[in-house]
Amino acid sequence: MPYGGAQIALVEQVMQHADAGGHDELRLASRLFATSAYVQGGEPAKSFVTFSWCRAEYDAHPERFDADDEHTLLWHFKFMVNGLLKFPAVPLARTYDVLDDMERRYRAGGHSLHAVYSHRYQVAAHVGDPAAEEWYAKWNAAPRDSNSDCAGCDPGAKVDHLIGLGRDEEAVAMAAPVLAGRLTCVEQPQSILTSLLVPYVRTGRLDEAADAHRQAYRRLRGNLADLQSIGAHIEFCARTGNEARGLELVQRHLPWLDRAPSPQADMWFSASAALLLGRLDPGFALGDSTAGELAARLTRRAREWAGRFDERNATESVSGRVEATLAAGPLGDHVPLSAVARRRVEAPPVAVPPARDLPVRELPTGAAELLERIREFYDEHRIDSAEAALDRFDELHPQPPADLAVRRLEARARLTAYREDGGPVAQAMLAEAAAAYRAGGEELPALACEARALLCLREPDDGVLADVEALATRILAHPGADADTRAEARLRTESALMRLERPADALASVEAAIAEKPQRPLLRADVAARRAHYLLVLDRHEEAAAGAQEALERYAALGNPPSAGMAALIRAHALGNLERFDEAVASFDNALALAAERTVRLSALVGRARARLAAERPAEAIDDLVEVVADHVAHGEDVPAALLRYDLAGAYHHAGQPLDGAEAAESALDALDRAGAQEQADQTRYLLSRIYRELGETDLALGLLETLATNLDGYDNLPARGRMLQEAAQLLYEADRDALAADRFAAAAEAFRASGMVQPEMYTRRMRALSLRWAGDLPAALSALSEADALAVQLSESPEGTEPWLIWQRAMLDCDAARVYIGAGRLDEAAQRSAGAGDALRSIGSLSDALDADFLHAESLMRLGDPSGAEPHLRSVLGAAPRGSQIEQNSAWMLAESLESQGRSEEAAKIRADYLNQ
Repeated sequence: MPYGGAQIALVEQVMQHADAGGHDELRLASRLFATSAYVQGGEPAKSFVTFSWCRAEYDAHPERFDADDEHTLLWHFKFMVNGLLKFPAVPLARTYDVLDDMERRYRAGGHSLHAVYSHRYQVAAHVGDPAAEEWYAKWNAAPRDSNSDCAGCDPGAKVDHLIGLGRDEEAVAMAAPVLAGRLTCVEQPQSILTSLLVPYVRTGRLDEAADAHRQAYRRLRGNLADLQSIGAHIEFCARTGNEARGLELVQRHLPWLDRAPSPQADMWFSASAALLLGRLDPGFALGDSTAGELAARLTRRAREWAGRFDERNATESVSGRVEATLAAGPLGDHVPLSAVARRRVEAPPVAVPPARDLPVRELPTGAAELLERIREFYDEHRIDSAEAALDRFDELHPQPPADLAVRRLEARARLTAYREDGGPVAQAMLAEAAAAYRAGGEELPALACEARALLCLREPDDGVLADVEALATRILAHPGADADTRAEARLRTESALMRLERPADALASVEAAIAEKPQRPLLRADVAARRAHYLLVLDRHEEAAAGAQEALERYAALGNPPSAGMAALIRAHALGNLERFDEAVASFDNALALAAERTVRLSALVGRARARLAAERPAEAIDDLVEVVADHVAHGEDVPAALLRYDLAGAYHHAGQPLDGAEAAESALDALDRAGAQEQADQTRYLLSRIYRELGETDLALGLLETLATNLDGYDNLPARGRMLQEAAQLLYEADRDALAADRFAAAAEAFRASGMVQPEMYTRRMRALSLRWAGDLPAALSALSEADALAVQLSESPEGTEPWLIWQRAMLDCDAARVYIGAGRLDEAAQRSAGAGDALRSIGSLSDALDADFLHAESLMRLGDPSGAEPHLRSVLGAAPRGSQIEQNSAWMLAESLESQGRSEEAAKIRADYLNQ
């Protein structure tokens, strides 16, 4: 079990039963185990009792301790020295007594004093004794032995010493070979990475500092025993410009103070949290309190504990260090904790390239010419340039003639409509312009303004469409309408249809506009681009790609106005849908080069990233997604950022960067949950569960799968619910938590049964039987096996009865049935069930599984006392198994046993020599 309250509760039960039954060996074993469980699980005060019991037991009955037990007891002396220091109510003399006893026993056993000196150093450093330097030198000089801290913890303590002296470069250098090696201690590498947070920043290793924080905190965050180290991460966040992240940690772990593992952990967490909260607005609301009020309470708490330690130690060393923490300033530059944060620091949000925001040639000064240039800017999607030019018009011509005043009013209305909230104002302005045109005898522009006013409605209905079509009909019937005017009328109908999500009808309107043969080159290009857009929406991808290419060629002849970026984007998406990913990426590149609007640029970045993901080039997709997420974050757009963090997490996952993937997915999940986007949140949960599995964080993965199973509670969701329960069960099975696995397999089977999915139901009932067999519940295993057998019969009688997948399933069921029968001692049935499984698996080409089945059958025969019957199967497996594989080794061993039992010792010896003594 993982360290924590559940493990402690269980070992306490064992101790109670051992005491009640008078089982001396179990009493000793359980207390040795409990001492570690208490220390590592966040209840170190209880370890003092179990350690004292074990020490007294050793002195009274040393014969009950084998070599491993004695080593464990000696190791626990280190726990005691560390633990006693953390409780100011424990007199310092008691710690020195334990240290002296530790040294005496180490000397008596002929052990190195390396561990003794390291702990004498720690006590001296804690109380501020100058002798700490002397003990540090002795610690370094003494040889390491089996009682020394591990290869990560021992250098980690020395790193802390160097950091305290300000020797950061030496500290980093000392830690480097440790982190480069393989660390298997329960406290590493998170402990030494936590120590390195400050020296990494002070030496300019900002990326290493961010990675150390993320990697270490992930390992610390679930264990109460690590509260003090979590405080160090809060302090790091406070001093590196990551107050939001630090506040998240404070809020998550503040409830732990009610059950802090020790006063020392309470003190340092309180001091670090107070520092972090002190960097926020004092009035910032935190539940029923504010940041300022909570910071003041935690400051008092930290100082009260520090005072008690100083009183116990008869020095002011602890309070001095606490005050330094409470007053600590920034370590230096801001340390971005993710690629997204780093991009926000390094680059501004995605913006339109400056050259495309301004007029590309000198503006005319004449009123009519300037108005024409404003129209061109608008048609080219140079909105900022059009705004600037219109402002220039107002400066130069504050009172234009009536015919130009109405054109100026129309231009201002169209630009106003372009703004997010400008529709109602623009509608009124266009109605005024229509009346002015009509008063001046200009019917065609009046009709156009009326149609544009209708389209200012954000959500047009069928009535609006009818009115727009009626106005278009009047324009088309007007004798003065030229080809461009007629085409524009049809495009206004297309706009209404587009907003009503009728793409096929919108495409027909665009093609009707093309049939009008407009003359203005930019209009011809725009019409071609619109046609390509609808072809893309209608999944006519080949035509869309070709149409977009035509539009691009037309735009190129006009100098590539900003609207060309949208045509490149359409072509890129069409190519992506055709799975021509390299061409799609090149087209997205072109869109980025041409883009003059933020939305086009963002879409191109996302599209290019997804094309690269689809082409199995995830590492190349990461930078694009990081840039887009950073832009959305900078604009306060949390939900779009969260949706793309999901894509980013997937890219990291597939690129072999699970830690980054976890960070991205966790951020996405928080935002999606807040937004109530359950479907997207659940997709993120599933991805995150896979990343957690890759990181070895099984319990976190299980929690997500359980949540998904709960969320998928509708009848239509039963298959997905079954899959989530099945995956959770598989994780538990692989972690040897067999009884829990059996429960989840049973729940999955019920979900599959309710949805009529017989094949997965049979699989999960088979796995339930196997889990129960390993859990030792053989009656329940046999019952589950009979349920799986019944489903196998049902499937065999179906039209799919001879399908390879069903042959495989039945053969695997026979193998697992044999395992259950072996456990139940029903060996004849085990041999019968496994007899034909190998041949069945070979018939469908499943050769590796066939070898396992043959070996299992041979094992059944050996257990039955039939070594001669097992021999040919074992020889067959041995001849087919890969050289050096586990199944080859197992088969060789069992074949030698078979030969020995038949009195053929020389042959057995040869098998052992050939296969087992390599």
